[in-house]
Amino acid sequence: MTTLQRTVGVEVTRVEGRDKVTGAALYAYEYPVPDALYAWAVQSTIARGRVRSVDGSAALALPGVLAVLDTGNVQRLHPTDDPELFVLQSADVAYRGQIVAAVVADTYETACQAAAAVRVEYDVDDHDVELRDGDPRIFVPDTVNAGYPGQTETGDVDSALAAAPVVVDVTYTTPPEHTSPMEPHATVAVWDGDSLTLYNGDQGPWMTATTLAGLFGLPEGSVRVVADHVGGGFGSKAIPRPPTVLAALAARAVGRPVKVAATRQQMFTMVSYRTPTVQRVRLGAERDGRLTAISHNALQQSSTLTKYCEQTVTPTRVMYAAPHRRTTHRLAQLDVPTPSWMRAPGEAPGMFALESAMDELACALEMDPVELRVVNEPSVEPESGHPFSSRNLVACLREGAARFGWAGRDPAPGRRREGQWLVGTGVAAGNYPAITWPATASARAEPDGSFVVRIAAADIGTGARTALTQVAADELGVWLDRVTLDVGRSAYGSAPFAGGSMGTSSWGWAVSKACRVLAKKVDEMTGAIPPCGIEAVADTTEDVEARKQLSRHAYGAQFAEVRVNADTGQVRVDRLLGMFAAGRIVNPRTARSQLRGGMCMGLSMALHENLELDPGFGDFANHDLATYHVAANADIRDVEAHWMEEEDDELNPMGTKGVGELGIVGTAAAIANAVHHATGVRVRDLPITLERVREGLATR
Repeated sequence: MTTLQRTVGVEVTRVEGRDKVTGAALYAYEYPVPDALYAWAVQSTIARGRVRSVDGSAALALPGVLAVLDTGNVQRLHPTDDPELFVLQSADVAYRGQIVAAVVADTYETACQAAAAVRVEYDVDDHDVELRDGDPRIFVPDTVNAGYPGQTETGDVDSALAAAPVVVDVTYTTPPEHTSPMEPHATVAVWDGDSLTLYNGDQGPWMTATTLAGLFGLPEGSVRVVADHVGGGFGSKAIPRPPTVLAALAARAVGRPVKVAATRQQMFTMVSYRTPTVQRVRLGAERDGRLTAISHNALQQSSTLTKYCEQTVTPTRVMYAAPHRRTTHRLAQLDVPTPSWMRAPGEAPGMFALESAMDELACALEMDPVELRVVNEPSVEPESGHPFSSRNLVACLREGAARFGWAGRDPAPGRRREGQWLVGTGVAAGNYPAITWPATASARAEPDGSFVVRIAAADIGTGARTALTQVAADELGVWLDRVTLDVGRSAYGSAPFAGGSMGTSSWGWAVSKACRVLAKKVDEMTGAIPPCGIEAVADTTEDVEARKQLSRHAYGAQFAEVRVNADTGQVRVDRLLGMFAAGRIVNPRTARSQLRGGMCMGLSMALHENLELDPGFGDFANHDLATYHVAANADIRDVEAHWMEEEDDELNPMGTKGVGELGIVGTAAAIANAVHHATGVRVRDLPITLERVREGLATR
């Protein structure tokens, strides 16, 4: 085939951009399904207990209402590893906001009205929703999210801390946070006999189809998921959530297609959130800054339904060299909704604590915080001993510092003032694992000279379609406009979800392999492409499993400049600069957007986001976007994202690591460290509210 200039590494505008700005792109709820009805969930008003009765008579009396669903009249589901998906299967109530009934009606408005008319009576039990240290029910899980061990220990940490000339022993807290994607969760469920089609806001169509098939006891392939366009997810759409199951149950019960769209308020309890954490970090160091001991302990919460535990302390296992190390996760199962993935689960809150503690250690040593991190750079992964496939954290710190203007910084806090504003700068490091999962892709050559590539990927706004089109075009040796990249369909074969920053690396490997096979077939042909076309299918299971055991991570250095009002305590972030090392960048335009978006989300984590728990009701009090503030345009000023040129042939054919989550990791710590540098006030509890800053200023 003809060899053209490669497009991987070139800034390419989104291939689906026109469809999105003209409204041609269809999202889950917009699919034109004939005769569709509407379901509305009735949510529990208690935090713990049991449903005694459901009275739907008033709802059924309303014109247009077809059914009131409860535990007595829906299909029985098959066992699953995720009890959260057992919608309407039990009368037990595990948290406030759990689906306890549902109404199906001919219009969305009627369904909403009818749901309010359903009367549910409960047997109420006492509930406990407060995360607190010392709770006797707290335990250390054997494994945490992604299969990491719950606890690791090397050497004698306690003795090393006792002997260390300089010790930092601090506790940090992070609150619950909500994912708040632009597109709320929505599903259209259509049954055809024992086959189910779901038009779903979905980060992993193939994985959702597999899960729902098992849940409904259907053969593999009987469930098809369509997710052509997805309006964000941040982890909340990576696996099926209760609204999706409700849509399937309701459609089965009434024998017609059913639409379910969660309201913004319903989203706060029905589709997961980031767990709050209480983290104690202890660092022991020599006077030259070299760490002798690291101890990182994280307390988190889950629901009583499942033992979900975020991998909060795992970044500490790979970041800095120290001979004595202990990392521990602890979990409390409370009467709360089930937390789950949110952009960089574990890494985002875990690195806030570790990188804040490193800054406190730098202050105690009177040492530059960039140099402290450089001094503790490991030669191999500290706990596993595995070699790094590549690690350019020091380069990120050095280059980031140069671009930011770090040199000459006065390390003493509270020295720089501009009128009412105290000005300071901070730095933090970040890492995120470079993950690759097996995937299947197909590539087809058409008689007209065009190509169609299919994979069950999901473009959740990241630009995945565009990046994969670039990979395919380069392997086929053709211009981008000759390649159509089809994603978002479970029928295209096995593929991981858009999460863990592994999308481009995993899907791209399969696309690359399928296109190489197809290109060879086309080159070996002696005549024209037949009317039926030529197709090649590739699977990367064996390729992924055959890789050497190495430590594969992306790294970054975050720099922040803030100003703090000396009277009110208000914090403004004037500048954010991130320097990253994330392998080869397929599309600089979309990668920069992802990194900057992550940094903005980290700013939001640092200054704004906080789900306020009402212990009396057992629910989040601020369950809407009027009272749960996320960073908006007025909060974001100058955000720069840059990266090092990094070649790593131990990853995948593209040499990619993934950037979707790397940008958020370290941002909150950099901002918190900058606030301390500006004011001398160390805020260890996120978010950094003006009340907390003002209290610290008054104490000083």
